[in-house]
Amino acid sequence: MPTAPHPQNTDELYQALQENDRRPYGRTRTVTAEELAEAAEQFAEPRPLVHALLELQEAYTYGSEPRKSPVVFARLLTLFDEQPDVFDERLRHMLFWRFKWVANALVALPEIPLASLRQWLTEMRDRYEKAGLALQPSYAQAYRLAAHVGEDTDLAYELWAGRTRTQLSDCEACEICERALYHLAADDDERALRTWEPVLDGKESCQEEPARSVSYALLPLLRVGRTDQARALHLTGYRACRRNPSMSGEVGRHLEFCALTGNEARGLELLAENRNLFDEVDSPLDVLGFLTGVEVLLQRVEALGHGELPAAGYAGRAWTVAGLRAEVRGRADDLAARFDARNGTTAHTDRRRARLDRAPLLDALELTLRARGLDDVAPAAAPTAARTTAAVPESLPELIVRARELDEEGHPDAVACWARLRTLAAAPGYAHPDDPAVGPLVRLRADLLEDEAGRAGEKEEFDEAAALYEEAAGLYDEAGAPGHAALARACALLPAGGLPGEHTGAEAQAAALTAAHAALVRLHEETPGLAPYQEARLLRLRATALGMRLQTSRNEEHSAPVLAEVDLLLAFATRHDIAGQASGAQLLRASTYAVAGDLPAAITEIDALLDRLKAHGPAWHLPRTLALRGRIQLGLKDARAAHADLTEGLRLAADWPSHAGGIARLHSDLAEASMRLGRPDEALRHLTRSAELELRRGSRIDAFCTYSNAAQLSLDLGRVEDCIALLDSLLAEPDIAAGEVDDRLVAQLRLSRARALHAGEDLKAATAEYAALAAESAGWDDDPASHAMIAAETAVLLAESGEFGRAREAADQALAAHERTPRYEQLSNCLRELARLQAQHQGAEGLADALALLADAGRVADEARAAGYEARGRDLDSALAYEHGRVNAYAREYETALTALDKALTLLGEPGADQEHAGEWAECVRLAAVVEGLYLERPAPALARIDGAVSRLTPLGHTEETEPLTTLAARLRDEG
Repeated sequence: MPTAPHPQNTDELYQALQENDRRPYGRTRTVTAEELAEAAEQFAEPRPLVHALLELQEAYTYGSEPRKSPVVFARLLTLFDEQPDVFDERLRHMLFWRFKWVANALVALPEIPLASLRQWLTEMRDRYEKAGLALQPSYAQAYRLAAHVGEDTDLAYELWAGRTRTQLSDCEACEICERALYHLAADDDERALRTWEPVLDGKESCQEEPARSVSYALLPLLRVGRTDQARALHLTGYRACRRNPSMSGEVGRHLEFCALTGNEARGLELLAENRNLFDEVDSPLDVLGFLTGVEVLLQRVEALGHGELPAAGYAGRAWTVAGLRAEVRGRADDLAARFDARNGTTAHTDRRRARLDRAPLLDALELTLRARGLDDVAPAAAPTAARTTAAVPESLPELIVRARELDEEGHPDAVACWARLRTLAAAPGYAHPDDPAVGPLVRLRADLLEDEAGRAGEKEEFDEAAALYEEAAGLYDEAGAPGHAALARACALLPAGGLPGEHTGAEAQAAALTAAHAALVRLHEETPGLAPYQEARLLRLRATALGMRLQTSRNEEHSAPVLAEVDLLLAFATRHDIAGQASGAQLLRASTYAVAGDLPAAITEIDALLDRLKAHGPAWHLPRTLALRGRIQLGLKDARAAHADLTEGLRLAADWPSHAGGIARLHSDLAEASMRLGRPDEALRHLTRSAELELRRGSRIDAFCTYSNAAQLSLDLGRVEDCIALLDSLLAEPDIAAGEVDDRLVAQLRLSRARALHAGEDLKAATAEYAALAAESAGWDDDPASHAMIAAETAVLLAESGEFGRAREAADQALAAHERTPRYEQLSNCLRELARLQAQHQGAEGLADALALLADAGRVADEARAAGYEARGRDLDSALAYEHGRVNAYAREYETALTALDKALTLLGEPGADQEHAGEWAECVRLAAVVEGLYLERPAPALARIDGAVSRLTPLGHTEETEPLTTLAARLRDEG
């Protein structure tokens, strides 16, 4: 099926070729190039065919299809020989340049005899000599062949590297890489890295560089101890080559880097992201490099005891690490043997073995903000604890009895017992013990359902939790355990009554909780024969229901009922010596004081509780008590005390890893405390840890939201590549990739990524992401404000890329959405910035369009003024006047510009103590003085303007704002 309309004339052909040239390399571009080459055959003029064939060869070369590239080049060479006049200087240059492409393509095919490779190099040399071209490129290819074959390269290297570069030499960056690889082959890491410096520092680059050099330099950098640079280059370099068939070897080296730095889990994640390379790479040499890197990773994962983990591999079946490694090893061994047989050496087998025999260079190098180990990606990772956890009983009757005892106590070790019982009970052929101490099977089934319900409630899956509790209650009735049945029904009431509900207001939620409390009281009163621990739990649920009502309503009248229920619970728990419930009562009382706004009373209550816990336990209540104390300290604006409490809580929580939700909350609160203490990097670590814990316990939406905050913080800190790597990792999560996560949340993650790409100056990738988001958000009829925001940001990015027509279209979309849900400030900022960029790029030619944009910004400002809107940033009217001045200055309409700037100064008013306002005022004065003094050549009034501004700013202490003014004044005096 054709991918593009069939060109009817040469103009349409050239336009189609240009459009195809903008596509990324891959099958779509290649198939289109094939169609266009076929279409070019219809025209009598040969030049369009030459252009089409050149585009086709490029698509094959960078689409990793080396078998087809020489065939296309042979056709081009025939055309050149038959009609040399068709090839102007540019086309002739391209033709001779691509002799090298063919040489590289032939080397990559083991079925091409070595004699044929040498014959091609002879052909290239003869053609260059006949055309009067210098031979340095020919010697470069001879060296590369020697290096590939594994011959002594010293002479070939000197014959190439000692010659002067020509216009047909590989670019400086590519040649630097080849020279560095020569030194690397001689085991001289330091010299190789010195050679690579211009490329690794970004001073030299091309289409393949620095991504190619980076992939080779990673391990040498580690060996010489430059780990920070290796980490940074891995992030930037991997992003440049991922999923790219023509850079599969580079991807393989990044996988190897992960394997040798303790980042095996990240390696598996990157392997999954590049699964397409197993099927889309047609170059045997590239396949060999990729598969060897894959095998290094899989070999390491299997050596660490995780051979049964799932791994992404060849399409058509599900792979484990061990299974994929065996498949990859066989294929790569065969390829290496084929190359060695062709070349008459053992070079490729030897190089492959050297990579596979490398020992890890570092035990652990934190590559990304989302640091995970293989245990974290295992389907059922067991948490590790700092304390010695009691062993789970081996005897089934003992295990059941122990699980129930621990559950009655509220002990965290019950989690491991129930997990073990779930596995045993679900196994085929499970035989329930015939033991009166254990009871019937239906009782155990009820216990397991109740445990499952509790876990669902922790993940805020309230409907499911309530249904499971009800089912458990029925089974308890069947088992003759009415107390347990009552407790299960009570637990079902609370999730249902406390269910937030998307469209439920606070008043309705409070009413539902009031009803839930009344039902709990009735259930309590109507259930005789409750054991003390069961009655204590019912009292706890009653108090919790009223506590949730207070938290929902924020009604002071709801405080007293909570405290009354807490008093009942505390008295009962103390009388029956139920330490866990007594502690819980005091914690509820402290929480009630905190919600009611009496933070000092809450602190007093918590201090008393901490003393009690330290003396009498239970110890597992200490972390959450310290967590609450830390949150209250945050409310009291004592970030240092909060940080200390939360840190201690986190330390103690390590003893109770089954409470993952509480630990995640501790990390989240520590992130807030760290930010208040001015420690953003520490905050970032806590945010990412909190998010990963939430993800592991199944609270995926909470986890993604926390990760989104972490990504934004990393971007604010200037850690652009960290931000991009984090978001790439999240967006590759299976449920996100499968479209199972809320589309708005995913859009927020993608928007953050687009902003990070923009900040990282990857305008092409950022523009593509923004444009896609703008198109998707256009259909959000329920949220036009978000579409306005995304379309506005898209417009600015398009303008930065010089695509002013598309930028105007995006701005119009933003304006249309703004009509439905106003975004005054954002739209004004967008339109002013578009005007500035267009005037800056196009000068007088772009003035009319720029002024039209400013007219739209003026209408937005008028609407904002009429609506009584106050901007959070710059005043919209003064900012608009300033932009009129700047736009007209770019267009050389200097008198108009000066008038606009004077208007902006009038609107701004005199500077005061506010530094931001003073800075804006000073900048307006500076630009007015530039226009007046330099462009209109009226230095005297410009200097008077500056002197007056300095005299106003200096007494106010705005010395920093005066510096640009005094510098400009000095220039005006010098030039005057």
